[in-house]
Amino acid sequence: MGFILYLIIGGIIGWLAGLILGKNIPGGIIGNIIAGIIGAWVGGLIFPDFGPVIWGMAIIPSLIGAIILVAILSMILRSMRK
Repeated sequence: MGFILYLIIGGIIGWLAGLILGKNIPGGIIGNIIAGIIGAWVGGLIFPDFGPVIWGMAIIPSLIGAIILVAILSMILRSMRK
């Protein structure tokens, strides 16, 4: 059950990162989940144990990490389209 909640929280964080940046994450809901989980990992490396934690995922560092990931991913995809 914890893994499913971790995926849900990751999806919400990835979705919020896309909304904040105004960018679409490729892959829809799966892309949101992946961006949220990888963002949680990146954010955890940058800001360990900062802010509220839900199911083992620190929300603020996860959101910051997901925003960084979405920004980098959108720049890479934009450069590949040209």
